[in-house]
Amino acid sequence: MTDTADAEGPARLRRGRVSLALSFFVQGATFALLVTRIPAIQDRYGVSDGLLPVFLAAVPVLAGVGSVTTEKLVARVRPTVVLRWAQPVVLLALLGVGAGDMVWQLAFALGVFGLAVGALDASMNMLGVSLQRAYGRSIMLGFHAAYSLGGIAGASLAWAGAHWHLPLLVSYLPVVAVLLPAALAGSRWYADAARESGAEEAEDDRGGAARPVVFRLLLPLGLVMAFAYIGDSTVSNWSAKYLQDVLGGSEELATVPYNAYMVTTLLGRAVGDLGVRRFGPVAVVRCGSLLAGAGFGLVALASGAWAGILGFTVLGLGLCVIVPQTFAAAGRLFPASSDAAVARLNVFNYVGFLVGSPLVGAVGDAWSYRGAMLVPMVMVLVTLAYARSFGADPARYGGGHERSRAVDVG
Repeated sequence: MTDTADAEGPARLRRGRVSLALSFFVQGATFALLVTRIPAIQDRYGVSDGLLPVFLAAVPVLAGVGSVTTEKLVARVRPTVVLRWAQPVVLLALLGVGAGDMVWQLAFALGVFGLAVGALDASMNMLGVSLQRAYGRSIMLGFHAAYSLGGIAGASLAWAGAHWHLPLLVSYLPVVAVLLPAALAGSRWYADAARESGAEEAEDDRGGAARPVVFRLLLPLGLVMAFAYIGDSTVSNWSAKYLQDVLGGSEELATVPYNAYMVTTLLGRAVGDLGVRRFGPVAVVRCGSLLAGAGFGLVALASGAWAGILGFTVLGLGLCVIVPQTFAAAGRLFPASSDAAVARLNVFNYVGFLVGSPLVGAVGDAWSYRGAMLVPMVMVLVTLAYARSFGADPARYGGGHERSRAVDVG
């Protein structure tokens, strides 16, 4: 009986890892399908250029509310439950965006999408941190690689829908019809290793000895998270315009930088866990920050379109490691309160997303878009000053038994 239980533990964690990776993939595809079809959404609902930023800003604001609410919710129910039901809601909200024809319907669908995305992002990363702790080695970047892969798939499907001039509902319905049952089926194997361990460990991790999340200690990681998403939103919102208007690229060539960025983000995350295991999180984050800063520098100084594309390519390799490692660092910093730390840290994700695009646009209009690229460059380089936060010793913060509880899962 004991041997069976011992064998079941690693198998359960492996299933949990695969099912969580599927959840990250589904979310990457879903989000890409929404953001890459914004012009079509605007046309369908007749949203003016002046009103569109309001809708776009509302989503990350509500996502922040959803993330904070999730922190309170997981005190009563497991993150696995939150994730199991948040993901279908996000997919159905995407379908709602494609199905409506009145502005209030769009507002309602995006509102639901934003709230559910906040809960989804928070609970996914809570489970990722929990599983990484059980494995005793870095696996967090692999989950975010699955998200990047989903983003590439979603963007490709969105391109096909736009190329064939398909209505939004026709583009979204087959995708949701496939991803929704897949996500629900995979959710049966979600694993929250921290809560599902033995009663003694649960008391140690979640009981009265749990150390509260101190904002002063979490703030450096929050700033790094915000800076990373300012850089990411700069690429997603401004790379095409920059290549075409500043570097003189064609309209077709202007689609290449973001695709190159997504591909190198996927590649960097796919191998990033090996780098963390070999060199440690501090070295990986420092290297990523330097690469990201160099990428923005190349973009700002580029003499032509292909030099700019090279800069965005380098940028993807550097920036991709920072966000996953920030979540992992929060789990190490507050090992007994990792769910709360992840939920609060996740809010900085939306702060960066909300601030990044308008900030770069304002600097570009007031000065120049080459100069605007220096703003995220400086911000990602500031991460170097906070790199030591990624190597926090759990023993210093009431933990210190992460490695001792690691399960050999291969």
